[in-house]
Amino acid sequence: MAGSAGGPKGLEEGDYRRLSAFRYALRRFLAFSEDEARRVGLTPRQHQALLSLRGLPEGQKPTIGVLAERLLIRPHSALELVGRLEAAGLVARSADPEDGRNVLLSLTRSGEAALAALSASHLAEIRQSAPHLIDILRRIAKSDDRA
Repeated sequence: MAGSAGGPKGLEEGDYRRLSAFRYALRRFLAFSEDEARRVGLTPRQHQALLSLRGLPEGQKPTIGVLAERLLIRPHSALELVGRLEAAGLVARSADPEDGRNVLLSLTRSGEAALAALSASHLAEIRQSAPHLIDILRRIAKSDDRA
């Protein structure tokens, strides 16, 4: 049934099912994540910002620009987000000792505590759903072998 239902040649019904299963699994996790953030009094974007700052690759400076890039938002939106996080006592700003033009961001104790609680519940959820997600990814990768 390749190319049926007006789809591009080479796609089969199973491809759509696998993509749908993958999208559904991701969406379930995102819904869980959003609910967990709200449960501790954060917006999902605030949670993402805290995690992005705390989990930056080694050597990458926690600046507004980097945060914007990691969240896939515009720098002015990241600046507004940081302002709200700072007002909530979750993030602090400081001058970069290597380049005074840069402002570095760091999590406060409250920010660290909120993120730790969220990260623990997220890791537990991922560990629970990992076998299913791995199975979906294996089926998608295996289906690519036929090409």
